[in-house]
Parts: sequence; structure tokens; C-alpha cells
Amino acid sequence: MLLAVATNIWSQTRKSDSLLLRLSTAKADTNKVLLLCAISDALENNDPEMAKAYLHQAGQLSRALRYDRGEYKYLTLYGNSFLMQGNFDSSLYYQQQALTVAQKMGDSLSIGVSLFNIGINYRERASYEKAIDYCLQGLRIIDKLGTPVIEAQVYDALQVLYYNRAQFQKAIGFGEKAITLTRKEKQRPLLAKFLINISLSYQGVFQLDKAMKVLEEALQISQQLDELRYTAIIQQNLASVALRLHNYPLGRKYAEETLRNYQQLGSTDGQATALRSLGIFCLQQRKLAEARRYAQQALALSQQWQYKVEEVSTLRLLSNIAYAERNYEEGLALDDSMNARLEVLIRDISSQPSAELEAKYESEKKENRIRQLEAEKKVQELSLQQKNTLNLILVGSAMALVLIGLLGWRNYRQQQALQQKRINELQTEKQLAATEAVLQGEEQERTRLAKDLHDGLGGMLSGIKSSFNTLKGNLIMDHDNLRSFERGIDMLDSSISEMRRVAHNLMPEALVKFGLDDAMRDFCNDIRLSGSLTLQYQSSGIAKGEIPSGTAIIIYRIVQELVSNVLKHSGAASALVQLIRDESGIAITVEDDGKGFDIERLQKAKGIGWSNIRSRVEYFDGSLDIQSGPGKGTSILIELPV
Repeated sequence: MLLAVATNIWSQTRKSDSLLLRLSTAKADTNKVLLLCAISDALENNDPEMAKAYLHQAGQLSRALRYDRGEYKYLTLYGNSFLMQGNFDSSLYYQQQALTVAQKMGDSLSIGVSLFNIGINYRERASYEKAIDYCLQGLRIIDKLGTPVIEAQVYDALQVLYYNRAQFQKAIGFGEKAITLTRKEKQRPLLAKFLINISLSYQGVFQLDKAMKVLEEALQISQQLDELRYTAIIQQNLASVALRLHNYPLGRKYAEETLRNYQQLGSTDGQATALRSLGIFCLQQRKLAEARRYAQQALALSQQWQYKVEEVSTLRLLSNIAYAERNYEEGLALDDSMNARLEVLIRDISSQPSAELEAKYESEKKENRIRQLEAEKKVQELSLQQKNTLNLILVGSAMALVLIGLLGWRNYRQQQALQQKRINELQTEKQLAATEAVLQGEEQERTRLAKDLHDGLGGMLSGIKSSFNTLKGNLIMDHDNLRSFERGIDMLDSSISEMRRVAHNLMPEALVKFGLDDAMRDFCNDIRLSGSLTLQYQSSGIAKGEIPSGTAIIIYRIVQELVSNVLKHSGAASALVQLIRDESGIAITVEDDGKGFDIERLQKAKGIGWSNIRSRVEYFDGSLDIQSGPGKGTSILIELPV
């Protein structure tokens, strides 16, 4: 939430009736501006459109009085109302206008708050670089002013920002600063909120005991303040941490308390999640009948209220329960059902941008119409006041109206150009979001398949081999039958090795455990040891843990595809893979001494491999440079500004 309108999450709603009673007798002065803003704040949760109407009045009166402080407050609150509705473009526009007014007033605190609010807008739009830039600018100003409560909120928001970027250590640093300041100022409601946020960052670095400790403190505060909804949220998080700690009795206790609280609140989505959590804990405790009952209740709620993501997760749980019951046909059927719904979700995500774009465009048109009607109203008022004036004044008024019309037309044209620019930016952002969803889904499915192959099929094949070896010692066979039996065991060994190789290619263990550099080194060593290609690997600046896991997986897939192309098509004897990271990003180079090819033919190629490489490079807004020719070998340079 934006700083200028941040309220304690446990504060009571102000009584709008008493404020409206005061408004009926209020004079048209600066106090009335503040009263209108207070009424809007009181109505924000229950009637947001009426709240915006009162803000309009506050803005009009502030401009009439030339009251900059009221204009700043109106713009900030109005921008926040759009943020709450998910209209990030309009929200950003009004927050930027608020910054202009704050700079005009020369008020350092207002400037710092506005910079930070703009950063929050960029965070919600997933523009994290701009978000960090604006938030840090605001922090530098606020830090000098000695306002500890606002400063604590800034630190917490920066923690959330770095958590969203998976930079958990930085997030923890800011979170601990926020908590220290809040304890000092004795702001217990804010403290509970900050404790919940930092628990997520602790989980990101696997400090589960710390996560459990801060959540238990937040739970104690929530229960003392009698806030049932936040108590349920905290208990749900505690159940999640207990699951990761393998403390299933404790996790089940928290999940049961979460379910009771959500039932009391009448929250169907919360009940569905809590029921699925209980199913997971029962499955871990091998109480399969209970697990199935909870999972079926969660599925019924999810389907009734169309919670599509929760439905997919619950189908996955039911398939695991079926497998645990050795009901493999039902497990496969549930997996198929889950995958079908997952495909529908992906299609919905892909088709969503156009609908959202239309809604945002209509919202912008509505705002422009409101401003136009306000201008027309002012013109009508001027006309009524000038009916009895001299002809000379009428002529001057007419000229003024013509000038207003010209300025209005120019403003309209500028607004149209700005809207088109925003539409183009939104289309680009939504395309990137869809690409990210597809890439993440692909890697999640690779990980699942690799685990299923290694743990499931691998275990079964190893068990069969063990059974065959036992039979070999107990059976009496002639020489020919013994040779056939041993040949069968050798073929089984080959199958196990091939299965492990496929699982490793789907999701290399070294990439998960040791990072990109070690995974690439292992990959190149495996190719070289196979004798099919003399492959060298060089790296610089690729230290363990410095590259986020999602980025590392995509880079690994790019190199894997390029080396596969060298093996299949180049006829090369040797090749080089090079990864270099510097301030500008990561450079990937793959060179070979093969037969080369005509680059123009590659532009027309429709192969899946090159399509995957291009889509991953475009996702990072990177560049792809290919140097090759018949008999000259091939050199490919990819630069990713990550």
C-alpha cells in the first residue's frame, strides 16, 4: 500500500456518517478539502466509486483555492484508488502528478513519499529495476528526515520488492531494519505485518526455524488484536513451514485451526486451500482415507467456485493419494485431468492480455470524458456569469473560448498519442508475461518428469534387476540359458543407465545443487568423454548462487540446444562453450570448426530448436549474432542483459 494513505491493517473504519454530517455545514476552505479526503478514505473499502467522487470534489476545491497541500493529497489518494483496482497506468499517472506538486511545494517528505509511491507502482507492474530506482531515491530523502514509522514502511516495501526478485538476502536485510524500527516505535500492528513478510524471505534461504519463530510472534499479536482473517493467514503460513520441516502433527494442527477460522469468516477459497493442506498432511502420515476425504472436499469447493489454480493443485494431490493406494489407473486418470485443466489455464493466460487491454483502454476513455465534462461545466458557468456584461467582454470571452478549444484539441491529441504508447507498452509486457509462464511451465514439467523417471521408473528397474540376480542364484540353467539370462541383465543395466541419462538431461542435478557454472562444466565434460566431440568450457564471473535459478535454467537450455545442433549438423571435431558475466549482463559464445552453413537459410528455418532459442533470447530482450559460412565453421554470440 502507498505510504501517504497507509493505515494499520487492524485500524477501525472511520464512521462516514459523522463526517458527512460535518460536510453539510463546512465552509469552502482548506479544512473542507481535508474533510472530503477523510470521507473518501472512510468509503474506500465499501464504496470505492463514491470515494473517488468525493476526491474529485477535493481536487476541484484545492485548485480553486490554489491549495497545493490539498492538491497533493487528492492526487496521491486518487492514484492509490486506481492501484487498489489494478489500473496501474492511471495510478502511475496521478502519482507522477503528485510528485510534481510536491516539488513545487518544496516539501522533502512529500517528495520522498511520492518517489516511493511511484516505485510501488512499478513494482506492481513487475518493472523491478525502475521500482528499485524510485524506492531508493525516496528512501534517501526519508532517511534524512527522521520519520521512523514511514522509514520502517519503506524498508518493508523494499524487502517485498527484493523478495519478488528472489534476492532473499537483500530482502532480509531491509526486513530486519523495518522490524527493528517498528519495535522501537512500538507499532505492533505494523510489526505483525513485517514479521509475516520477512518469514517468506527466511523460507527463501531455507532458514525455516527463523521463519517459524517470526510467524509465531505475528500470530500472538494477531490473536491479541482479535483479527481473525490475519490469524488464519498466519496459521496457513505456519502450516506450510511445518510441512517443509517435516513436522506433520504440528502442521496438521495449524491447518485445522486455519480451516476453522476460514469457515467462521465464510471464505470459500481459504477453506479450499486449508482442506488441501489437511489432505497433504494426512498423506504424509499415511492416513490415506482421511487424505482422500479432505482432498475431495477441497476439489468440490474449487469446482463450485471456479478456483482453477486450486483445482489443478488438488487434482495433483488426489493423483498422489491414488498412487500411494497402488491404484495406478486412477492416478494416471487424475494426472490426465490435471494436465487438461493446466492447458486451459495456460490458454486463459495467453488470451487474457487483450481483455485486460480493452478494460484499461475503456477506463482511460472514461477518465478523459470526466475531465472533458468538467471543462464543459466550467465553460457553462463562465457563460452564465457573463450574460449581462458589455459586448466587448463577450467578444473577449468568445476569443477565450476559441483559445480553450484549441488548447483542448491539442491536449486531446496528446492524450491519444499517450494512450497508444501505453497500449503498445502493455502489449509488450503481456507478451513477456505469457512467455515467462510458458517457460516456467516447461521447466516445471521437465523437473516433474525427471523426478518421476528417476524415483519411479528407476526404482522399479533396479528392483527388477535385484530380483533377477536373486533368481540367478536359485535357478539351475544350462550354458546357453545362462548366457541369455546374463544378456538380459546387461540389457536391463543399459536401460537403467539410459533412463538416468534422460532424467539428467531433463533436469541436471548439478544445476539444482551447485549452480550454472558446475552444471555447464559437467555437461561439457560428459560430451567430451563420450568421444563424439572435443568440447572445451570456459567461464568468468559465473559464481555459485549469483544467478537466479530461473535464469540459470534458461541459459542452460540455450547452451544445451546449441551444442545439440553442433553434434547433429556441423560435423565438427572440436567446439568451445564460453560464459562471461560482467556489468552489462551475460555473454554466451558457442564456436565450432565444422562445415558451417548459409545464414540466410537459417532465417527461413522453422525447426523447434531455433524457435526455442529465439524465444528465450527475446524473453530477456537479448541479442543473437551468428557468424558462419560454408567450410568456415560457426560462431554464435548471445548477449543477455540480466
